Amino acid sequence: MELLTIGAFARATRLSPKALRLYDELGLLTPARVDPLSGYRLYAPEQLDRARLVAWLRRLGMPPARIRHVCALDPAEAAGEVRAYWAEVEADTAARRDLATFLVDQLSGEDDTMTVALRYSLRTDRGLVRESNQYAGYAGERVLAVADGFGARGEPLSTAAVAALAALDTAVPAGELLNALSDAVRRAGDAVGDHLSADPVDGCTGTTLTALVLSGSRLGLVHVGDARAYLLRGGGLFRITHDHTVVRSLIAEGRLTEEEALTHPQRAMLVRALTGREVEPDLALHDALPGDRYLLCTDGLHTVVRQDDLRDVLTGSAHPDDATRRLVELANAGGGPDNVVCVVADVVAA
Repeated sequence: MELLTIGAFARATRLSPKALRLYDELGLLTPARVDPLSGYRLYAPEQLDRARLVAWLRRLGMPPARIRHVCALDPAEAAGEVRAYWAEVEADTAARRDLATFLVDQLSGEDDTMTVALRYSLRTDRGLVRESNQYAGYAGERVLAVADGFGARGEPLSTAAVAALAALDTAVPAGELLNALSDAVRRAGDAVGDHLSADPVDGCTGTTLTALVLSGSRLGLVHVGDARAYLLRGGGLFRITHDHTVVRSLIAEGRLTEEEALTHPQRAMLVRALTGREVEPDLALHDALPGDRYLLCTDGLHTVVRQDDLRDVLTGSAHPDDATRRLVELANAGGGPDNVVCVVADVVAA
């Protein structure tokens, strides 16, 4: 087999020798042989396709460790991994765009949006199957939160997580909103860890947490797990959280459809939750406009009641209290297989 010099290989791949040396240093493309005397790198012709793939993935911004993983997969699996990576990039870009808009408004003094208030209702229900309620919720003037405990210590852990967010039901400056949410989730995680350290159990136990915190005319969203937040605006219902579950990861990778996910045996398996270990929450900012209606709910509701039916209830109920009552009724009409906690809140002019 005739090897190519680094210069010839660079011309064939339209990459620079400098780029090839960098790929070697990062462990992404190791030469077929290195001359023991000159240290000159030599490449095999069959490495051309990998070199081009590495270059394309680098241009996407994919980190080296993930590139190494992609290069080790067969083409179909590699395509799914690239698809999943780009979905993460788009979600992160959207969150950064909202944050950039917020910062521009704050720094330029152009933030002249009106102050709004929340009109809200919280409802919990044990359902028709479970013997206990491991869910917790909170609704106040500035904070809406739901948590879904699981495992042997689910009930106290969900309560502790919600209490950490409820502490933000005071005036939080808009410029500190995301930092305050991040700190609150850290405190919630610490509280979960303290509970488990004081009373250890076998098996996985923890809680999810999804919350909205109002500051001025903006809502800060924090999310860990598979509870959901929805926004009803202009007659359309939009889900503004992503489930941190195994099936959601498979859907993002193109290996599972939404329909298949409904009956998947691992549909409730979480990949992110508060379990006493460090966790990275989803954080985002949303403009709160008068006329908006928000729904926060645990999976005891959203896995039983179709999104179209959620929208019909939210659009057809005059007051949040009517909406939460009807939503719980629908969940129980669907068999009530799980506990339910839901919060419905209207954004109104202050």
